[in-house]
Amino acid sequence: MKPPASVTVYPAPKGEILSQAFKVSAGKKDVPVYLAKVAPADAVKRAKAMDDKVNSANYCDTASFAYFDLSGSAIVTVTVPSTVTSAKVLPASAGITPVIKGNTISFKVSSPQNLTIEINGEWVRSLHLFVNPPETDIPRPDDPNVIYFGPGIHEVSSLVVGDNKTVYIAGGAIVRAIIKPDEKFRVNKESGLRGYAPTFDLRGKNITIRGRGIIDQSGCTTHARNVISIRGSSDVQLEGVILRDASLWTVPVRQSDRVMIDNIKLLGYRANSDGIDIANSRNVTVQHCFIRTLDDLIVVKADKDQGEVKHIVARKCVLWNQVAHALSIGAELRENVDDVLFTDCDIIHDQGREWLLRIYQCDAALISNVRFENIRIEQGKRYISLWIGKAIWSRDTERGHIKGVVFKDIKADGDPLTVQLVGIDEAHLVEDVLFQNVVLNGKQLTRDIIDTNAFVKDVRVK
Repeated sequence: MKPPASVTVYPAPKGEILSQAFKVSAGKKDVPVYLAKVAPADAVKRAKAMDDKVNSANYCDTASFAYFDLSGSAIVTVTVPSTVTSAKVLPASAGITPVIKGNTISFKVSSPQNLTIEINGEWVRSLHLFVNPPETDIPRPDDPNVIYFGPGIHEVSSLVVGDNKTVYIAGGAIVRAIIKPDEKFRVNKESGLRGYAPTFDLRGKNITIRGRGIIDQSGCTTHARNVISIRGSSDVQLEGVILRDASLWTVPVRQSDRVMIDNIKLLGYRANSDGIDIANSRNVTVQHCFIRTLDDLIVVKADKDQGEVKHIVARKCVLWNQVAHALSIGAELRENVDDVLFTDCDIIHDQGREWLLRIYQCDAALISNVRFENIRIEQGKRYISLWIGKAIWSRDTERGHIKGVVFKDIKADGDPLTVQLVGIDEAHLVEDVLFQNVVLNGKQLTRDIIDTNAFVKDVRVK
């Protein structure tokens, strides 16, 4: 016999302002609904949020999110103040059709997944529902190797996490990042931005941040600090937590090996609030994550003299692209990048002015063996770009090379859907590119749709 279904709900901490737009229950248990600032619907305001960095935090709207743990299956009910005339649950690949009755919708959830519910055509102020697997091996608060944040509200400025340490943020906990009056600015060598040390600064071996709670940076000024920084580390795991309102890159991974980022949820709306940036690192996996941020979602970079990038996988993620790139390599590509796989991901919205699937090479490295596979794009515009050239990000005098790229089993809907391949000269080519079973608006991609220049070689469409 199967074990009985189980829903674990974590009470919201006292003092947290909750959403009034939605009421949620799972398995007949009330689930707290939290608030998160997101990019606005208006394209001009979204651009200002990116470009007017001083006032970036002024351009926003508000969405909601809720989370619970699930074993087995449960009926989820969502109630709103007004009558429901239409509703959809994204991604479409989840195959969920909600039942509408009055001012409620209901549907069955049978596995951990990250869902977005849009009611009466309202897509910006949507409800994100994070259904987690049950937690196992929960650490003890008195373990000397555990930094434990129990249910309730906590404040942290910057915390360095070293060898063999676990940071545990329990369900019902919110860790609020603050800036202490005596904290000093420092200059980030890679970005040139002045800011404070990361909220969680991971430096060492065998380090974990896990739990079901929230890390919230809404109390930090724009560009103040990263949420979780992984640098020069190995055997690192991030799992389960929700990261809200990053003031800068949310999770940069630099010069690190064997990093697993699993089932974390990122909601950001301010300038340069990238989701996950993987730079000069090897054997990094990002999986089962939800990312809705203003800037790049999952991106690979390589700064000079900091090591190559190799064996990177991003899979089974749900993505909402608000301004920049969804899945990309570049800019800042000054060391070689090899063996990158983006697979089995859903892009549920694309409002970007950049490209969804991209290699953006404006420096000197070789980018090789890159695969975009089994990707479902529900709304897109600028679709695919492999590009070599000089840009504002260029630091090297020479340009690089892109070789060996596969786009396979990709379905995209949108208008317009554009594809471009651009090399820069005979010595710096885009070459050996395969498109296999790529479908745009229900029709197979054909060679004539692909915009190329003279420095693109060996393009195949199957």
